[in-house]
Amino acid sequence: MSGAPTPTRAPVKLSLLTMTTMVVGSMVGAGVFTLPQRFAAETGVEGALIAWAVAGVGTLTLALMFQALSNRKPELDAGIYAYAKAGFGEYLGFFSAFGYWATTCVGNVSFWVLIMSTLGGLFPALGEGDTILAVVLSSAGLWGYYALVRRGIKEAAIINRIVTIAKLVPILVFILLAVFALDPEVFAGNLGGPVGVPVFEQVRSTMLIMVFVFLGVEGASVYSRHAKRRRDVGRATVLGFLAVFAIFASVSIVSYGILPSEEIAALRQPSMAGVLEAAVGPWGSVFVSIGLIVSILGAYLAWTLIAAEVLFVAASDGDMPRFLARQSDRDVPITALLATSVLAQAMLVVVLFSNDAVNFVVDLTSSLSLIPFLFAAGYLLKIAATRDGYARDPTRGRELALGAIATGYVVFLLFAAGLTYVLVSSIIYAPATILFVMTRREQGRRLFSPGELVILAVSIAAAVVGVVGLATGWLTI
Repeated sequence: MSGAPTPTRAPVKLSLLTMTTMVVGSMVGAGVFTLPQRFAAETGVEGALIAWAVAGVGTLTLALMFQALSNRKPELDAGIYAYAKAGFGEYLGFFSAFGYWATTCVGNVSFWVLIMSTLGGLFPALGEGDTILAVVLSSAGLWGYYALVRRGIKEAAIINRIVTIAKLVPILVFILLAVFALDPEVFAGNLGGPVGVPVFEQVRSTMLIMVFVFLGVEGASVYSRHAKRRRDVGRATVLGFLAVFAIFASVSIVSYGILPSEEIAALRQPSMAGVLEAAVGPWGSVFVSIGLIVSILGAYLAWTLIAAEVLFVAASDGDMPRFLARQSDRDVPITALLATSVLAQAMLVVVLFSNDAVNFVVDLTSSLSLIPFLFAAGYLLKIAATRDGYARDPTRGRELALGAIATGYVVFLLFAAGLTYVLVSSIIYAPATILFVMTRREQGRRLFSPGELVILAVSIAAAVVGVVGLATGWLTI
């Protein structure tokens, strides 16, 4: 084989409704079903409301940021990667592409772990998704999805649209039942958070799960080359976010009216099942568990599409090795899809050695995503500050403020993530430079510029500190 991309037909075009359901489908997955326990363990109603306000404004800012970039730079496909490259150079663009791809792969593993944890309530051999049997069954599902997506992007997107609608039903039913079963006295007793913990710390401790549940808000931007109309990319992003925000906030807040916080915090994941069981009886747990499995299977499909698309476009642009740019005659980035499945499979094996599989993969997914988001936000700030493409456009001031707020929000999220997950993320980022070196060698170019060598040194140093920290017990995961 020559390694050159296979000629293909024109990309499949997607409507506004399909792209919006892809955003919703990629966001509504595992995270929403874990919200009651994750919130109750960290804060009360008051802190939760503040956290949702902060995350809501921050994530809406990110959604508007992607909308602005989509309109301002319509020539850039696979937005979250392309923006980093255009704004800060090829090496950081490469890191953004790889980091976002790794985010999706680790996130996909969390889906399988939570499915197995859910079934573990009925079949103890599955444990909390971290037993050998659970990993074997998860692996079978993973490769089954590989076969499905390999059939074609259009077919997979249509299936995602159907599943997205179906999986919202049990979540909305949960909210309605919880509202009717809500006990005002229990709700009032959960107003405050843990005694002695400042509200700021309560809010900060919820931010990683917020990042995880809102991952996917950029889904339409990533898949922009398939949009029938370019303006649909931004519209789908904002519409998808607003719908999901209302659902997520409702799930966490109404749960405080069913059980005391300490009891919710002690629930097995998916905690939404335990909350509904307390409200309506055992059938509530079964109902939520079925809804979770449907929800996750739909989200997994959307994230598999996104992951393969990011690798494919990066390779097509010459920022990843050429073999990742191969396509099938069905418009499927076949090698990128295979690489995505292989990395997810490797992470499933790592799950066997973790102490808290669900929370580990959720928090690692969130941390990995922050670097690509930071570069995208920084790019809008940069082009608005330098008037790149604005001339006398009156929207420049608004987008300059939007870029500044979005950048500040992501910096806050990095602080909220804490040093542990930033360093653990570096352990994944640093070795990826091997792919960058392969790409430069294919092109017969100098491997690193002086500035890129500095970035390389920083990434390696952070990875070494992370490895030493884990080995000595200074860092724990």
